Amino acid sequence: MAEQGGNRDHILNVACRLFSERGYEAVGILEICETCGVTKPTLYHWFGSKRGLLDAVMEEKGGPLLAAITAASRYQGNVQAGLEGLARGFCRFAQAEPGFYRLRLASSFAPLDSEAWKAASVLNTSIFEAVETFFKAAAKDHGNMKGRHRPFAATFIGTLDTYVGFWLAGQAELDDRTIREALRQFQHGIFS
Repeated sequence: MAEQGGNRDHILNVACRLFSERGYEAVGILEICETCGVTKPTLYHWFGSKRGLLDAVMEEKGGPLLAAITAASRYQGNVQAGLEGLARGFCRFAQAEPGFYRLRLASSFAPLDSEAWKAASVLNTSIFEAVETFFKAAAKDHGNMKGRHRPFAATFIGTLDTYVGFWLAGQAELDDRTIREALRQFQHGIFS
């Protein structure tokens, strides 16, 4: 059944929803066009291809996540406050855009040669670099962190993505208590 509208943002929103519900590979261009009530030439005019549509979804829907993480990654001399700000950036975005977050997670673990993984890797690399920047800066105040910024960034992002994944699956809450617990578990490792 066709949904109303044919503008670019509407196509992006519908594609994001369909990709997050069933996976990028399982959704065809024709289904997206029919759901949006647009023709293939209209979709191709805006995005060029299905991959172009996915790239636009990752860039435009993921932009606010990257902006939140980049802003929170500015180390202000307090590791715990900084980590809390980063964690809240991830979690609040996931709560605001659960469909996109699910798509980002699924695409992050798709086969390395797949279009989904390649499209998500651009956003994921930028997110990783922002979080890594935080740990590099914090290492100046915490000698035990020096030279360990890459594994800390990977573990921190992985921890938060796991908690968000549990929340998306209805297996956990994503509230302040849960965020504090995730941070406690993570910090136990980095300060030892």
